[in-house]
Amino acid sequence: MSEETLSRDPERSTGTPVDAGDAGYSKALQARHINMIAIGGAIGTGLFLGAGGRLHEAGPALALVYAVCGLFAFFVVRALGELILHRPSSGSFVSYAREFMGEKGAYVGGWLYFLNWGTTGIADITAVAMYTHYWSMFSDIPQWVMALAALAVVLVVNLISVKIFGELEFWFAIIKVVALVVFMLIGIGLLVSGHQVGGYESGPHLLVDNGGFFPTGLLPVVLVVQGIVFAYASVELVGVTAGETAEPEKIMPKAINSIMWRIGIFYVGSVLLLAMLLPFGVYEEGTSPFVTVMTELGVPAAGDVMNLVVLTAAMSSLNSGLYSTGRILRSMAMSGSAPGFTGVMSRNQVPYGGILLTCAVYAVGVGVNYVVPSQAFEIVLNFAAIGIIGTWGMILLSHLVFWFRSEQGLVERPSYQLPWSPWTQIITLVFFAAVLGLMWFDEPAGRITVLSIPVIALALVGGWYLVRGKVNAIAAERERAEATVQE
Repeated sequence: MSEETLSRDPERSTGTPVDAGDAGYSKALQARHINMIAIGGAIGTGLFLGAGGRLHEAGPALALVYAVCGLFAFFVVRALGELILHRPSSGSFVSYAREFMGEKGAYVGGWLYFLNWGTTGIADITAVAMYTHYWSMFSDIPQWVMALAALAVVLVVNLISVKIFGELEFWFAIIKVVALVVFMLIGIGLLVSGHQVGGYESGPHLLVDNGGFFPTGLLPVVLVVQGIVFAYASVELVGVTAGETAEPEKIMPKAINSIMWRIGIFYVGSVLLLAMLLPFGVYEEGTSPFVTVMTELGVPAAGDVMNLVVLTAAMSSLNSGLYSTGRILRSMAMSGSAPGFTGVMSRNQVPYGGILLTCAVYAVGVGVNYVVPSQAFEIVLNFAAIGIIGTWGMILLSHLVFWFRSEQGLVERPSYQLPWSPWTQIITLVFFAAVLGLMWFDEPAGRITVLSIPVIALALVGGWYLVRGKVNAIAAERERAEATVQE
C-alpha cells in the first residue's frame, strides 16, 4: 500500500487527523526500551559533568534549582504525554502542532527541533572526541577522526532498524543508571559510617556550615537556572517513540510518570549527596563532581570509570538525535515543510532520508573539529538552547490549544492529563521566557545566543515563504482526498 493511499485512510472521516508520516513504521520498541529511553533522556552530561561547576557557583542550593527546573521539565513531558494518548504519532509534537496550530506551527516546531539536535549533535561528537582523548591510547589521534568514528557508529545503528536503536539506548541508559546508583550507595554508606572524604568531615552539616544553604547569594543560584534547564533536554524524546511501540496507551503513562521520581532521586538526590560529602568549594568546573569525590577517597581508576560513563551519555545523546530528527523530518516532509527525500523509508522501516540529512549536519561538526578543535564545543552549544526552549514552548502551546478545544467540546481529553490546566502551561511558558531573559546576563555566550534569536526568526520566515506553496498544494490534495472518502 502506498503512502498516498494511506493518507486517504477512512479514519480521517472520524475527525481525528492522521499524520501521513506515521505510516510504515514497525512496532518494535518494547516497554523496557521506552522506560530506559525515558531515563536516558532525563540523565545526561548535565549531571555527570556539569554539576561540578554549578555546585561551585551556587553551593548546596543547586539541589533546589534542579528540583524546580525538573518540575517544569516534567510539566512539558506530561503535556506531551496527554497529547500522545490523544493520538500516538512518530511525528510527536510536530504532528500535534500541525493539528492544533496549523502547518505554520508544525513548520516552526520541526525546524526548531532540528536546530536543537543539529547543534547538540555537533556538541556531542565534539564531546566524544574530547572524552576519548582522556586515555593516552587515543591522545595521538586527531579530534576530528574520533568525532567521525563516533558519527559512523551511531549512523550504522540507526540505519539498521529501530529495534537495534532501542537496544543500544537500553544499554546506554543501564550504564548511566548503574553508575549513579553505585555512587549513591557509596555516598550514603560514607555518610552513615561517618567516614571522612579527603580529610573533610562529611554530613548534613555541610549543607549550611560554609555560608549557609545559599553561600554565594541568590544571584548565582538564579543564573545557573539556564544551564540546568538545558541539562534536562531530551526528556521529550520519549514522545517520538510513541509511533513505534505496540501499546503506547499502556506504556507511555508509566514511562512519563517515572521521569518525575527519577529526577527527584538521580538529580536532586545526587546533588544533595555531593553537597554533604564535600564542601561545595572543593568541586570545580570541567571536572565531574563524582570523580572529585572518588579521587578524594583515593579510589583507583575513578576518573577512567566516570569518563566512560560520560562518554556513554554523549554517545546516547548523539544516537537519540539521529533517531528523533529522522522521524520528525519525515512527518514534516509528508506535509511539504521539509525536503521530499527526508520522507523516504527503507525496507527496514527506517526513515533514512531524514537521518542522512541530520548526519550531514553532524559531518559539518566533524569539519569544525578539524578547523577549530578547541572552540568547537562552545561554538554550537548555545544555539541548541534556543532549539530546546522553542521545542518545549511549542509542546506547551499545542497542549494549550488542545485544552481550549476540549473546553469547547471539540475534542475529548484522555484520562491521563496534565494537571491544573491551563495555568500549568502558562506558568511554564513564563518560566521559559524568564530563562531566555537570564541568558542575557551570561556574557558573552548567553548574550550572543539571545542576539541570534532575531536572525533565526528571519531564517524561519524566509524558509516558510519558500515551502508554503508546496505545503498548500499538499494540504489541498489532502482535503480533496478526504472529500472523496466522505462521498
